[in-house]
Amino acid sequence: MTTRILIADDHKIVRDGLKRILAGTELEVAAEAASGDEALALVKANDFDIAMLDMSMPGLSGVALVKRLKAEKPKLKLLVLSMHGEHQYAARALKAGASGYLTKDSAADQLVGALRKIAAGGVHISDAAASALVAATGAATHESLSDREFEVLRLLVEGLGPSEIGERLHLSVKTVSTHKTRILEKLELGSTAELVRYALEHKLID
Repeated sequence: MTTRILIADDHKIVRDGLKRILAGTELEVAAEAASGDEALALVKANDFDIAMLDMSMPGLSGVALVKRLKAEKPKLKLLVLSMHGEHQYAARALKAGASGYLTKDSAADQLVGALRKIAAGGVHISDAAASALVAATGAATHESLSDREFEVLRLLVEGLGPSEIGERLHLSVKTVSTHKTRILEKLELGSTAELVRYALEHKLID
């Protein structure tokens, strides 16, 4: 039986690579999207078995995209693909409704195995993400952040300013500043520098 798959990634080379991996298997790439908004439009118009999503695309992406797609088609299974080192997103993606989480440096056979497992109703998490999940169950304070605050934290730590973050997340500079204030309050930190140190200590960044 063929499994219809939607690939959503903003890099054509990645989409082409994924299609090559799946060629000759029962996993049929039925459509591809270059952004989260495109993926959402395709999911609204078609029935796929699984959507494979890049965690960080322009526009709608990440946990917000997972939630939107699940709200649109509750039966759609989602496999999230992330860059190496984004394990802290695994728990949030699964909580939002994803059925699997795989880093992009995984082997080709791992990807095929993960898709088959998800198609059969299972859940797949890469080993590295699983160990990060286990480590995170000692619930660090950042678990209390909302998904949006967590996105803002990541970008602040990457060195982006409020206006750049606003552009990336489609938020006003004022809203970004409010999120930043809340993040520092919740984590009981006094500055962005302390936030970077906190992120390093809790392995929220490489």
